[in-house]
Amino acid sequence: MNQPTRLFDIPRYQLEHIPMKLMMTSKVGGEWKSYSTKEFVVAVDQASRALLALGIKHGDKVALISHNNRCEWNIMDHALLQIGAVDVPIYPTMTEDDYEYIFNHSESIYCFVSNDELYQKVKNTMPKCESLKQCYTFEKYDGIPHWDEVYNLGASMDNQGELEKIAAAVDPEDLATIIYTSGTTGLPKGVMLSHRNLMSNVINATPRIPGMVRGQARALSFLPVCHSFERFIQYLYMYNGAAIYFAESIETIKADLNFSNPTIFTAVPRLLEKFFDGIVANGTAAGGLKTKIFEWAVSLALQWEPENANGAFYHWKLGIADKLVFSKVRTALGMTEVKAVASGSAALQPRLARFFSGMGVPILEGYGLTETAPVISVNTTAEPGMIRVGSVGKVIDGVEAKIAEDGEILAKGPNIMMGYYKQPELTAEVMTGEWFHTGDIGEIEDGFIRITDRKKEMFKTSGGKYIAPQLIENELKASHLIEQSMVIGSNRKFPAAICILNEPGVKEWCSRHNMNFTTIEEMAQNQQVRDRVWQDVEKANSGFGQWEKVKKIIIDTEEFSVDNGCLTPTFKVKRKPILAKYEKQIDELYGE
Repeated sequence: MNQPTRLFDIPRYQLEHIPMKLMMTSKVGGEWKSYSTKEFVVAVDQASRALLALGIKHGDKVALISHNNRCEWNIMDHALLQIGAVDVPIYPTMTEDDYEYIFNHSESIYCFVSNDELYQKVKNTMPKCESLKQCYTFEKYDGIPHWDEVYNLGASMDNQGELEKIAAAVDPEDLATIIYTSGTTGLPKGVMLSHRNLMSNVINATPRIPGMVRGQARALSFLPVCHSFERFIQYLYMYNGAAIYFAESIETIKADLNFSNPTIFTAVPRLLEKFFDGIVANGTAAGGLKTKIFEWAVSLALQWEPENANGAFYHWKLGIADKLVFSKVRTALGMTEVKAVASGSAALQPRLARFFSGMGVPILEGYGLTETAPVISVNTTAEPGMIRVGSVGKVIDGVEAKIAEDGEILAKGPNIMMGYYKQPELTAEVMTGEWFHTGDIGEIEDGFIRITDRKKEMFKTSGGKYIAPQLIENELKASHLIEQSMVIGSNRKFPAAICILNEPGVKEWCSRHNMNFTTIEEMAQNQQVRDRVWQDVEKANSGFGQWEKVKKIIIDTEEFSVDNGCLTPTFKVKRKPILAKYEKQIDELYGE
């Protein structure tokens, strides 16, 4: 075939043009298990025959839930798509109530999960889900239905002819998947994406990804595959013949990076912040001259500008910093071959883009939503003049973007969703003709898109002044002492902020100032630490108008996380739960 038009065409396209001995690999029972392109295609066909034998037909919905990315998930994904069925990927961190809602709303008839913990969550919901017939686990347990029970149904080739006929009839415009957005408020919405939506995005985004030498690139995958960004990028890896390694877990990421030695991987800003904090903590721990050299190297990297804009003398110094510091950091992190890290899901602090790029690990910040399948724009080093720090890049081929009168970013193209499943009224709210309303506020300058905030997250003070919290939050997080922040002040006299302390940063600061670090909780009450945090708040304030400046802060130590309900599964801040959690402190802060 010349070009794949359906998602399940991609493995066969790879088999025809760039057959690989190692197409994808994941850990099973502590051992790495790999599939060649041929083995993967054979496994997908067997799984498709099995699903047909199970009675699954065109248009049926099947849920997939996994704690970690794995080959079996991808086999099931392609097997379902190949018979015209619709897969419904679900975040493992969602509540049982969310599961119940999604199963019933999507009318899923089967569910495949990674382990017994998820199986129990699904089992608890099944009495309340009429359509859901059975749940199977990818991992094997006594007394729990295993996916082999299904997979083995396809061992016979008797229905191969039927499979081929059904696959041939699947249209690129057919519904491929329903992805329920985690959302920061309300019930999840089911975003309907067709084969064409995702396939067009894969093909049009490919030229923006540097280092994708067909059949030679290596990719590490660790973001949830149920997320549209990671899902799309895996299709892109397959299309370009990149060997995919699935990390065992987020906790093993360092070992998995060293094992796979990737040329590309995807990340979210929260993870890059963790990497940065770890690098700084390790680099400053040695003390003496080594620490001074490290801090000099970091200060250089934080000045990095694209297109060699800093000049020859800067790059000469950066070369010395690389030999003395950064080459060792890249080796320790397993990033010696990285040509690009694609960052998405949330706004990236410019300092992180500068630091990692200056360190020799190019960060390509992009932009998109589940509804846009997902990429609208992305920075790239693949061609000159296509990267600008602080922006999310220029739109990819085939996609258009413009700014509405109220500042909202609108987008149109073949990647725009089919709509929200069973919710035409919500679909109508976000579509004006072919233009999709992203809900993001931004600007376009020289073709580069810059996001300033979420439309729904902007608020007005009691004095009638509008505040864009995300911009201020990013400046606050530039402090080594502030791990996370959330700006508040809707209908209040002035903006304030909740600041979560960065424990490694506080430890390092205490060490440099000959202070005894006890616990992060005690340090949060230490007046010297609090004064130092306020200095960083004042520094962040300097770039904003008088009405935007943070006047007071709440200092705390418990990180916003998915587990405590303060972050979505894609690490976006959930503002309402955080406001509820700190309601008493907020009222006291404002004297109410």
